[in-house]
Amino acid sequence: MRRYGYNPNAVIETLHTAQDAFGCLSSAALKYISESLNVPPSKIFGVATFYNYFNLTPPGEHVISICTGTACYVKGAGEILDWLKEEYGLEPGQSTPDRKLSLKSARCVGACGLAPVVILDGDVVGKVSMDAMKKRVREWIGNDQ
Repeated sequence: MRRYGYNPNAVIETLHTAQDAFGCLSSAALKYISESLNVPPSKIFGVATFYNYFNLTPPGEHVISICTGTACYVKGAGEILDWLKEEYGLEPGQSTPDRKLSLKSARCVGACGLAPVVILDGDVVGKVSMDAMKKRVREWIGNDQ
């Protein structure tokens, strides 16, 4: 916040810095940022929950972000989401109890020609098949079902 002169217009930059430092944005961090920038807590929370990048809980060891835009959904993203829910009990915004895997969804990642698109630990993967997704997740989780 000091870097931006405690400017109320630096909410996003401040949230990025806090998440980079702590791994996620706790309620205490959001409150501190709100007070320090003199910005209402509702605005800070609104920004933190609007952007897919921000985490309000600590992410798992591996993070899957699935594009749920129309093209991706039609080409298989919905099936991948269903499988993750059925196999691991995961809904977007949740992590497995052992924190090995976190699931996020994105409204659109802007790569419709590569549908379905998933982001695996920060790497964008296009035209992902269900078999490839299962293989990757099972490698991460450590089971060979």
